[in-house]
Amino acid sequence: MSTVDASAPGSVAERLRTWEWVYLGYLLFVLAQPYFTPDRAWWEWPLAFSVCAITVVLYALALLRGRSSRQIWISIVPMAVVGALATPFNTNASVLFIYAAAAAGNTLTRDAARLWFVGLTALDGVTVLVSRVPMPYRLWGFVPPLVLIWVIGLLEIRQRDRRQEQENERLRSSQVELLATITERERIARDLHDLLGHSLTAVVMRAQLTRELVLADPERARAEAEEIERNAREALSAVRSTVTGWRRTSIRAELEAARRALAGAGVRLRVDYDDHLILVATTEHELGLALREAVTNVARHARASACHIGVDADGERVRLVIADDGIGGDAPEGTGLTGLRERVAKLGGAVRRTGSAGTTLTITVPVEVAG
Repeated sequence: MSTVDASAPGSVAERLRTWEWVYLGYLLFVLAQPYFTPDRAWWEWPLAFSVCAITVVLYALALLRGRSSRQIWISIVPMAVVGALATPFNTNASVLFIYAAAAAGNTLTRDAARLWFVGLTALDGVTVLVSRVPMPYRLWGFVPPLVLIWVIGLLEIRQRDRRQEQENERLRSSQVELLATITERERIARDLHDLLGHSLTAVVMRAQLTRELVLADPERARAEAEEIERNAREALSAVRSTVTGWRRTSIRAELEAARRALAGAGVRLRVDYDDHLILVATTEHELGLALREAVTNVARHARASACHIGVDADGERVRLVIADDGIGGDAPEGTGLTGLRERVAKLGGAVRRTGSAGTTLTITVPVEVAG
């Protein structure tokens, strides 16, 4: 005897078009008493039809309101009152106590609903004592509600709890989906920043060099223009891969890209790389992006003449060091370094930056995460 949720979408007509009207079939018991009574009084049929009509109206209001907080005054109390007034004259009108119990189980809290079940049971007992219906017909209307008030009411509580669990599960799923979407957006934003910052810096510096070489050294200018085209194509391919989510990089690939980018900026590069070092793909990808961000900063801001990149490991951690002999300083960190720290922190690592003589960026990651 559950009722639909009033908050569900749809017009009034749609909410009333429900199979739950079938539960009103129990009202046939109310009409059965005057039908089977041999010496019925003149008022028995009007009473039975009045009870049925009032119940239909209250039930329709319950369907419209659903699990509204006003349900107690819309259906529960009116059905209990009508049942209490009619049952002494029509013992089968006690079916209204069952309707009231179903509405209470569907809308009230567990404790409040159980209190209503107790009250409806007591009301059913009182009406049987004051009933004008002769025995044993009086008991036929008293005993079934005595049981069904609790059976139907507790089933409604169980169904309501199940609906609530399903709603909570949908809410949790929606929250997980939202967090996944936000995380993916942040990933794409970080990757695009790292990617475009590095690639566009290389393109800009080579374009400046090409402009200076056009008249002085046309052959070298042509080579630089070809390098610009290649960098642009690589950036376009990487952007597409980043958006689709499957782009992966490696430290060796980033070292080669760093060599080209720093050469275009006139910076000498020295690399010390442990050839025996083996990293898992996720860690190498993050360290590769960190290397890209650091090299971009060297090319763009350091005004350096030399840069050293070291990659090694000891028994506890993997270390990536990028050091330049540029202007150094304690300038505030931009979004690139902030994103770099976030990437490394997710691996359980740390980033240390010193700028007394040039700038040295030291990135460490636990060896159990990296290997």
